[in-house]
Amino acid sequence: MNGNSGGPWKDAAGEWAKVVLRGIGQVMFQGHALSGLLFLGGIAVASPLMAAAGLIGAVIGTATARLLKYDDGEVRDGIYGFNATLVGVATFFFFKPVASVFFLMAACCALSTIVTWLMRRFLPFPTYTTPFIVTTWALVGMAGLFHEPRVAPTPPPPDSLDIVAALMEGLSEVFLQANRVTGVLFIAALAVSNWRHAALGLAGSVIGMLVGLYHGDPYGNVSIGIYGYNAALAAIALYLWRPSLLVPLLGILVSTPITEFFPLTGLPTLTAPFVLACWLVIAVGAVERYFTAETGKAAAAA
Repeated sequence: MNGNSGGPWKDAAGEWAKVVLRGIGQVMFQGHALSGLLFLGGIAVASPLMAAAGLIGAVIGTATARLLKYDDGEVRDGIYGFNATLVGVATFFFFKPVASVFFLMAACCALSTIVTWLMRRFLPFPTYTTPFIVTTWALVGMAGLFHEPRVAPTPPPPDSLDIVAALMEGLSEVFLQANRVTGVLFIAALAVSNWRHAALGLAGSVIGMLVGLYHGDPYGNVSIGIYGYNAALAAIALYLWRPSLLVPLLGILVSTPITEFFPLTGLPTLTAPFVLACWLVIAVGAVERYFTAETGKAAAAA
């Protein structure tokens, strides 16, 4: 179907449900409705409120894209749902569920969809979750100006390291959840769509944890998966960009120190280290192509 036709979807209710779930799945690059359902279930285990907000965000993102007649194929693949999903979840990670915050969340979910379209159309490189990041930063700033009630600070990390919890929470933190059961469901969500992505996500969590330990944080952020989730996202994203093992490994290693130092900016970290790590690796790839092309020309001339 032509993306600008605006025609009705066959079996509209069922198609809408699949598209919304694909939008949730696309948070971790899975355009698969069952993956989205498992992600949603995983969030609900840790926070029913955030699961509901994520679902509402995916619906708003999809509806906004349809209303503005964005490319129908992209809409069906969930491309305009995942940033809005994350905005919905993040809203109630930071703020209490009062009426004004719900209104602000809905507006920012719609805004993130428009930002997604603009970035996809005018930037020559993958933007990943950048629309979610910048929209959520704006949401946090606006909510702060209006003195919206904040969620109480999370309790301090445990004073001992639970390896299994750290690994699973390294995946669950993609949706801002520190819960090992959530992490297990996220692995299942990846596996039903692509077992390689599940393996890469788990590898990212493992290596991120190990690098965090090496940097001297054995009982702090490592314990709640902070070093794992950006690494997991970077591994899957870079595998999609260039299928290999070495490139995702490079992304994992780059994302971890960015995760460590990003809080110094004073901004919420969110998934910014993953995006920055991918951009750095992709930039190196562009330089590599130029470098090897010049080397090939020199060899041919010789």
